Order: sequence, then structure tokens, then C-alpha cells
Amino acid sequence: MSIIIALIVFSIIVIFHELGHFWLAKANGIKVNEFSLGLGPTIWGIQKGETKYSIKLLPFGGACMMEGEDEESSDERAFGAKSVWARMSVVFAGPFFNFIMAFVFAFVLMCCIGYDKPEITDVLPNYAAEEAGMQAGDTIVKINHMSIHFYREISAYSTFHPGETVEITYLRDGEEYTTTLVPKYDEESGRYLYGFTYMSQRVKGNVLTNLKNSFYEVRYWIYTTLQSLRMLVTGQLSVNELSGPVGIVKNMGDTYTQAVESEGYYTAFLNILNWVILLSANLGVMNLLPLPALDGGRLVFLIVEAIRRKKIDPNKEGFVHLIGIALLFLLMFVVMFNDIRKLF
Repeated sequence: MSIIIALIVFSIIVIFHELGHFWLAKANGIKVNEFSLGLGPTIWGIQKGETKYSIKLLPFGGACMMEGEDEESSDERAFGAKSVWARMSVVFAGPFFNFIMAFVFAFVLMCCIGYDKPEITDVLPNYAAEEAGMQAGDTIVKINHMSIHFYREISAYSTFHPGETVEITYLRDGEEYTTTLVPKYDEESGRYLYGFTYMSQRVKGNVLTNLKNSFYEVRYWIYTTLQSLRMLVTGQLSVNELSGPVGIVKNMGDTYTQAVESEGYYTAFLNILNWVILLSANLGVMNLLPLPALDGGRLVFLIVEAIRRKKIDPNKEGFVHLIGIALLFLLMFVVMFNDIRKLF
């Protein structure tokens, strides 16, 4: 049951991404030939008007296939026949819809359990925070140039910038203070610590507060995704540590099962909400990367076209995207192989 729920969640996120492309294509008068969920051979399909709606064999990914998207077409409703700005809106709509989805589910989460206020509950002896005069009850509002709204953002910053000296801005009794902390390595935890601790305390707000914090929740997951990519590119993370669809579905299913067994269905529901926010924001970011075959790669070509005021040869662009698709499938194969290997 948990795996089925995970697959449904994953499918909904993909469908919403493709709906962004689909709705903007229709709004711009572009002919959509097929709207599909999954990859590979078609196992079910139905023709409605000019568009075929189908489900593919592999339950990962999806597609909104438009007339003249990757080849020349004489149809006046072809993708290539529309203005560069119309095409840019269609391409950008997919990732943007993922951010909208993440925001909506973040709002539901905030309404249910609130946010983790970045207020420290204790100061450890012989660490930088104590030496700087920080106290329990101080609320951290900035680390270096990064504004802080959740305590998780502090933990994330220390994870992605281990051992880095930081300038901390915090509030105490309505007054703002700034200090510099040099983290100290802790042998027991294997981490660099600033010297303050946090006990889980979530604060519920009103509708306006929840809307604001929903934006910061999405920002948090975008930041986490970008920093993870930075660590991957710089070699701080290896490809073997990545999780693909198989690993994600398994982890989501395990989280759901453990939550149901230990704390009940409500906690399991909240955990699934967290997964939806994470995956939707992650999919939005990944698709905006300026790589061939991804939405970001297509946007790069369209931006170049807008600057040159001249279309790029569609055959050449199609060839670049074809190479990108091949490399993307190779990466997916490697990641999926690692996911399957981890199962055993």
C-alpha cells in the first residue's frame, strides 16, 4: 500500500508539471498531439479531439508533445510557429507549476503544524556561541547574507558550509545583535557545531503568516536542492549517493509505513506532504537547469533566439537535445542501478 501511495504522489507531481506545459500551450493556440504519464510503450490511450491522452509502461516521468516542437512543421498551430515569448512561457510553465504545487502543499503543512521557529533553547559550554554571549531564547534571523526564518535553515547552512566562520544576527528582547562564530568540530557527532541547540517547537500562525512561511518553505527546498547540486559538481557528493525514482518511491513508502506504525495516519499524511513539497520544488529546479533536453536547456535556446531575433536551426537544436536526452537516460540508468543495488 505504501509503494502505491508513493507512486500516486510521484505521478501527481509529474502530471502537474506537464499540465503547466499543456495549459500554456492551449492558451497560446499550440496544437498538443499527446499528453502522457510515464515513459516507454503505451499501455492505454484515448483520443480526445486533437490530443491523445495516454499512460506509458514505466511509471516515471511524462510528456506533453506539441506539434512542431522538435521538428519542422507547416501547421500554423505548431510550437515553432508561435512567437519566442509564447514558446518561452510554455517551456517555463512546467517548472513554475511545480513551484506553485510546492507552495500550495506548504501552505497546507503550515496550517496543520506551523513552522520551526529559529529560537535557540540552550547554549553549549566551551563553544563559540557561549563565548559570544548568546543565550537560550535568542532568535536567529540571519547567517552571513542569508536570512533565516526556520531553524532547519540553520542546520542546512552548517551542513552545506561545514567549518565556515559565520556572522550571526539574532534578536533578544526586541533588540538586534550581531556576532561572529567560529564552529568547533565535535568528534562524537562528526559535525562542526556553533554551540547552540534547539528543541523542536513549532509555532502556528494566522493565514497571512502561513502564506508568507509557505514561500519560505519552498525557498528552503530550492536552496537545499541547489546546494546539493553544488556539492555534486564539486565532488563533495558522488553520483552513487543520488536517488532516482526507484529510491525515492522506496524511501517515501518506508517513511509512510514507519509513520503509520509509530504515530498513526495523521503523521503519515504530514510526512507525505513534506515529500510532495520536496519533490515538487526539486523537480522545478532540476528542470530549469540549462542542460539540453531539460526545460532550462530549451529556455537557453529561446533566450538566444530572442537576443539574435533569429531562429536557431531546429535540426541543430534538435540534435543537441537528442544528445542531452541520451545522456539523461544514461544518468537515469546509473542512478536506477544504484537504487536497485541498495534494495539488496
